[in-house]
This record gives sequence, structure tokens and C-alpha cells, in this order.
Amino acid sequence: MIINNYSELLQGDKVRAKTPPEINQAIDIEIAAMIRFYAGKTDYEISKRIEKLDNEWDIERCIEGRAAIVSFIGVILGLKKSKTWLILSILALTFLLQYVIQGWCPPVALLRRFGIRTRQEIYLEKYALQVLYRDFHHKNHRDVHQEKHQHRSHHNEHCHESHHNEHDHKSHHDKHGHESHHDNHHGGHYTLSD
Repeated sequence: MIINNYSELLQGDKVRAKTPPEINQAIDIEIAAMIRFYAGKTDYEISKRIEKLDNEWDIERCIEGRAAIVSFIGVILGLKKSKTWLILSILALTFLLQYVIQGWCPPVALLRRFGIRTRQEIYLEKYALQVLYRDFHHKNHRDVHQEKHQHRSHHNEHCHESHHNEHDHKSHHDKHGHESHHDNHHGGHYTLSD
């Protein structure tokens, strides 16, 4: 349900547009499964997952990191062994430039098959979890408010009942005092008659 509502977040993703549909579908299924899984978790667990998503490497970062490593290795080997190794650096930089321009390069296909996600795919899961997180806090706030309201109502009812009992007791006491005074008054009258 959340995937359908927020699928527009994936629009304009160049990597997805050039990725085979079955791979995109597999990644989408995994995202949906993770959202359903965390729908029943606590806010702490959801926040930890969001934190993990913030640190997840998207495919762009992987391409850039891979290009940097391969280029560095090519330069080192080219200086120490043979200049032929410089081809590695040239190839890595070429792929990086192709990715920047087209949103795709040969290593992308391999990384996608390993489940490496685009920034928009990661953001989709993060956004859905943030909605769950807000809903969780809203529900807790509502439950706490209802509990306070019920406690206040119970307290007011208890006070009203105590006040009612006190009023009945006072009325009974006043009535009893009035009867005693009445009896004493009549008792005194008979004594005077004798």
C-alpha cells in the first residue's frame, strides 16, 4: 500500500530506467517487505532502521568509490610495474563519466544484481518508515491523552461520589440531631407536667 502511494518518488530514476524490470521488481518487493516488517516494530527499532538507511551506500556512491579505488590501483601499478596498468585508471574514469552523463555504465548492471539500490529507492523506504514513526508517536500521544482523560473522569466521579456520601452522612447526622433535640424537648415537657 505504501509503495503504491509513494511510487512517484521513484520517477525520473535513470538507473531504474536502464535496469531490467525483474531486478527492479525484486528490489521493490524487498522494500515493501521491510516496510511491512517494521510496521509492527517499536519506534526505537524503526529509528535504528532509518539510521541504517542514512548510512547505506547507494549505487552512485558505490560507482564513485569503485572508480576511485580502481584508479588508485591503476596508478600505483603503472608507476611501479608497467604503464599498461594505467588502462585501469582510464577505464574506471571513463565508466564514471558515462554514469554521470547517462545514469548507467557496465558496472551498474552487476551492482544491481547484487541488490545495490539507488538513492531514490533508499529514500522511498526511509520516507515510508518515517510515516510509520510519526504514526506510532501520534498513536502513543493519543493513547496517553485518552488514559489521562479516563483517569480524570474516574477521579471526578470518585470525588462526586465521596461528596454525595458526605452529603448523605451530613443529612443523616442533621436528621438524627434534630430527632434527638425533638425527643429531649418533649421529654422535658413531660417532666414539667409531672
